[in-house]
Amino acid sequence: MKILFIGDSITDADRDKSNGADLGDGYVSLLAEKLKPLYEDMTFTFINRGVAGSRIADVEARLEADLAEKPDIVILLAGINDVWHKYLFDTPFDEQSSADSFMRICEKVKDTGAKLIVAEPFLLDVPDKKRFRREFDKLLAAIKDAAQQYADGFIALDEIFAGVSRSVSVSAYSADGIHPTHRAARLIADNLIKKIRPFLA
Repeated sequence: MKILFIGDSITDADRDKSNGADLGDGYVSLLAEKLKPLYEDMTFTFINRGVAGSRIADVEARLEADLAEKPDIVILLAGINDVWHKYLFDTPFDEQSSADSFMRICEKVKDTGAKLIVAEPFLLDVPDKKRFRREFDKLLAAIKDAAQQYADGFIALDEIFAGVSRSVSVSAYSADGIHPTHRAARLIADNLIKKIRPFLA
């Protein structure tokens, strides 16, 4: 069973890009550690192809090479940088272009016969990121639409993190509202495992 992870820094998690087998120190490595003992009779190959700083279009640009790995399952988590880079680097944010690119990624993954699990990008409630929310919500709506059309599984991470951070400080899940702490990475991994397990029967 080959599982491919594509996305931005949340997936990348400081992986060693000179080592194609390195999974980084985020949710991907946690998922691998948790999933393998549950299926001791299965052989897993986990492939992390997240790249820090990627926008949705960057993920699409790498997609052909990533899908050459011939995965059985693809985990897609991307989108926050499309909005964040507008404020960080003054990079134009074109909501429709980002939405169209996300839709094409989903379509191309499904064309390979792989199962697709979309993990919704998320933005926690920290003061300096509040201005992102209106544009980010529009992008989330487009991502949900693409997931409804193409994904075999969808995880509403933005909603999940909004819920858990009502009773626990936001800082427990992210220092900057974007990059997950170890606790948040575990939450992502646990939710992904729930979506992956039906395909491992």
